[in-house]
Amino acid sequence: MNSLRCITAWLALLCIGSLPLLYGISQRAEKTGAASKPACLGFDRNIFPGRAALPVLRKTFTFSGYWLSPPPGEKTNTWLGQRELLRAQGFGFLLLYRGPQTRDLKNEAAVEKGIADARDAASAAKKEGFPALSIIFLDIEEGGRLPATYHAYLRAWASGLSEAGYRSGAYCSGIPVKEQPITTADDIRAHAPSQDFVFYIFNDVCPPSPGCTFPQKPPSPMAGGVPDARAWQFAQSPRRMERTVQCPPGYHTDGNCYAPGDTAHTWFLDVNSASSPDPSGGR
Repeated sequence: MNSLRCITAWLALLCIGSLPLLYGISQRAEKTGAASKPACLGFDRNIFPGRAALPVLRKTFTFSGYWLSPPPGEKTNTWLGQRELLRAQGFGFLLLYRGPQTRDLKNEAAVEKGIADARDAASAAKKEGFPALSIIFLDIEEGGRLPATYHAYLRAWASGLSEAGYRSGAYCSGIPVKEQPITTADDIRAHAPSQDFVFYIFNDVCPPSPGCTFPQKPPSPMAGGVPDARAWQFAQSPRRMERTVQCPPGYHTDGNCYAPGDTAHTWFLDVNSASSPDPSGGR
């Protein structure tokens, strides 16, 4: 009996001691599996391209960005009311909401604004017909570390969306800042706005970006430098020369990126890859 107990205890300890290793192997396998899945190509732009553009763009892209608020620099939102039109063409969705500037967030007001913006984003999503649990990405244009007030805002934003039945995420930089060797995505993750917070990152630096190209086998979003990114914006219009000087040919001479079918160069756009044909789950 004593020998049997010793053997049983030894086996239990062996199994327990192996759990971290097995968990690490499982996590690596999960990431490897996600990275090996075919990625999908999408586009986004601040201004809705119009009904006539959709059949042309659909030949290249699987999903489209969709603003729930006026985009940065705009006073109106031309995307509102276009969901069914996009769905009829077979597009998935990448839902976007304009984030605040740091200068607009002052102490306690940051939490209040986070709650108010989450309420407004959820209300717009419901009005547009996007289902519960759709992911809404907050557009954060600033790079590097964010101040404490911004993290307070993000926690309130994530909590408010969850209470309204939606999931939260952020469109943010995946480019390391030289003065602060950290990406905005890493900084946000370190402060954990919510357990299921999702990242849509931008990194148009070549490499890892393929530049203004439209590969039949798009790069995995995780190739953009953020391991758990759901979507990666790898080309922007207009191009940033300091980031794209090493990019292969593809950008037009006017500095913008256009879809292959847009021979008249009517709809300049940003190009994305995603791990799903419907990154926000908005269909």
